[in-house]
Amino acid sequence: MTALAGKKIGFIGLGVMGRSMARHLGENGAELHIYTRTKSKAEDLIEAGMQWHGSAGDLAPICDIIITIVGYPKDVEEIYLGEKGLILSAKPGTTFIDMTTSSPELAKRIYKAAEGNGCFALDAPVSGGDIGAQRAALSIMVGGDETVFEAVLPVLQCMGGGIVLQGGAGAGQHTKMANQIAIASNMVGVCEALIYAKNAGLELESVLQSIGSGAAGSWSLSNLAPRIIGGDFEPGFYVKHFIKDMGIALDSAKEMGLDLPGLALANGLYERIAEAGLGDKGTHALYKAWDVE
Repeated sequence: MTALAGKKIGFIGLGVMGRSMARHLGENGAELHIYTRTKSKAEDLIEAGMQWHGSAGDLAPICDIIITIVGYPKDVEEIYLGEKGLILSAKPGTTFIDMTTSSPELAKRIYKAAEGNGCFALDAPVSGGDIGAQRAALSIMVGGDETVFEAVLPVLQCMGGGIVLQGGAGAGQHTKMANQIAIASNMVGVCEALIYAKNAGLELESVLQSIGSGAAGSWSLSNLAPRIIGGDFEPGFYVKHFIKDMGIALDSAKEMGLDLPGLALANGLYERIAEAGLGDKGTHALYKAWDVE
């Protein structure tokens, strides 16, 4: 018997990462009920046995657990707190797991609204991009009640490895902001290093071989620098979504009275490439801010 046999799980948001995450749940025996705005993008998942529903509200009463990973906080708010949203449509006892990178404040509102309707909510944003999703190796940062976390841990383990309960509602989102802050400055460093090496006349593959195994090593250097060198800027995680994340982090920092100059610099550079039409490319397209060939 597979790990999730008998569990009815709703999954909303079948983008670059979500479709792989849903597949892993199905492969582990869950009965998957899915919704995404464009049904044609889910045809292969439907053919694999997942059940399509015409709206988030339609699948809600059927499922014991509902997972969402959508684009922006406004999408999260609409899906959960709208008049035909998940919280008002779901049966009591349902557990909601929002894996979108969203606002810590919104996560707390969803938690309270779910609690008021006899349901449970976790904020559980992820890191690892399309590669992590494909390999079921995502880092999952969770906020919410420990008993709820323990109950759904087998579900999370089908999608990731580094799964940590960070605290109460909103703690998962705050942790993801720390993650994005670290990535933002690191991605600037990766791109500047490659631009410098290129202009010095070095072979980039050789440079990567040396610096990737030393103190400069990072996930971005190992996984995204080869894509940059190969001229592949397709998204594992969209520029436009990263700009959204940095905006949330900057707003949260402002509320705490913090100045984060590294994050502000990275945000400005990303806005520059988005304005140049690269918003739907991967975050490593930041390289294009310097590469003018």
